[in-house]
Amino acid sequence: MPFIPHTEADVREMLDTIGVSSVEELFAEIPENIRAKPLEKVPEGLSEMELMRLMRERAARDEAGLRTFVGAGAYEHHIPAAVWELATRGEYYSAYTPYQAEASQGTLQTIYEFQTMVAGLTGLEAANASLYDGGTALAEAILMAVRAHKGKSHKVLVPETVHPSYRRVAHSFCEAQGITLETVPYDEATGVVDPGALVGEANEHAALVVPQPNFFGRLEDAEALASWAKERGALVIAVVNPMSLALLTPPGEWGADIAVGEGQPLGLPMSSGGPYLGLMATTKKLVRQMPGRLVARTVDTDGKEGFALTLQAREQHIRRAKAKSNICTNQGLAMTAATIYMGLVGEEGLKQAAGVSHTNTRKLVDRLTAIDGVEQRFDGPFFHEAALRLPKPAGKVVEALQDHGILAGFDLGREYDGLDDTLLVCATETKTDADLDAFAEALKAVL
Repeated sequence: MPFIPHTEADVREMLDTIGVSSVEELFAEIPENIRAKPLEKVPEGLSEMELMRLMRERAARDEAGLRTFVGAGAYEHHIPAAVWELATRGEYYSAYTPYQAEASQGTLQTIYEFQTMVAGLTGLEAANASLYDGGTALAEAILMAVRAHKGKSHKVLVPETVHPSYRRVAHSFCEAQGITLETVPYDEATGVVDPGALVGEANEHAALVVPQPNFFGRLEDAEALASWAKERGALVIAVVNPMSLALLTPPGEWGADIAVGEGQPLGLPMSSGGPYLGLMATTKKLVRQMPGRLVARTVDTDGKEGFALTLQAREQHIRRAKAKSNICTNQGLAMTAATIYMGLVGEEGLKQAAGVSHTNTRKLVDRLTAIDGVEQRFDGPFFHEAALRLPKPAGKVVEALQDHGILAGFDLGREYDGLDDTLLVCATETKTDADLDAFAEALKAVL
């Protein structure tokens, strides 16, 4: 039973006191389109016990041997058992935001190690910890770029090839702050942004966002895009998959001023969408514009090594009316797991996972495009995702393949006009040749 302390009489008295006739009238100012809707797949009127039973039954389906080939921002990678055995020790569970450095040295060192690893992966000089997720990390990076832009422009170029959810989050963050996000279309033949098609004068834009790899799995011409931005005085914001950085050139080496991404591939399970972990790194020049925690290593008066929060203002230090960021202090456990994951697998382990993921995706694409009517939608290199054109609507194919135990991929028609027949597939190091064969056989059967 939920704990609801107010009786109907209590609620009536409160409504009468403030002069409204109903709870619905109280919330009438909230636009209908942003109100929480009932869960479509959950029947109305269930008790807590019935709802729990329903959720257990549905969760059991996920454990029934379904092979997943869905990526689109969340990826199934092998997580060594030691990661969460260590991350869920009581010391980490109980360690809240380390405001008291003398009592939180272990947590502070963990954050420091995480920052160091992320800076190393991105090829940039400083990284923070504890942003919510990849989408909010991008939004924060845009705010940061606008603050830092010498031309004081409030316009940012955002390609359509950036994750659609990230773009929506960035729009929500930035619109009310007077920042205009201009959409950059992709080339329909290649699935990437054509640097020659970009339009902008000197200092017209505060930043250009460059996804690498992009939402279609394709690799953008990141150096050319960054050069175009630099020549016009715009900062470059890279949106990256951290796993791909084990193989690809780090954004700091192709001209990015800020790199953001989703840390989920680094030891976090696909838990119905979260909690996940935002990554952010930048140059030393911009470090004071970076939101969130930053931990530094230092020595005390006795010369002993110690760790402390540095450069950052806590939320309580900022007047609420002045605050324009929304960082999170509760992603510490996800950050801890990511740190342990990277520490356990090391540089070589990360390269192996990334390399096998790429190899498996190439094998998968070869198997699926051998089927009549299936072909690659876009030409060019990819990391571990690829868009495939099907002879049927992708949504119907995805639905049909579930009966074969296959979670087939992401229907790009959900987000992009004209791509209703295009399926985004992903294979990681967790897939075997038998898994790839099973997908191909099942797809052949439903087409």
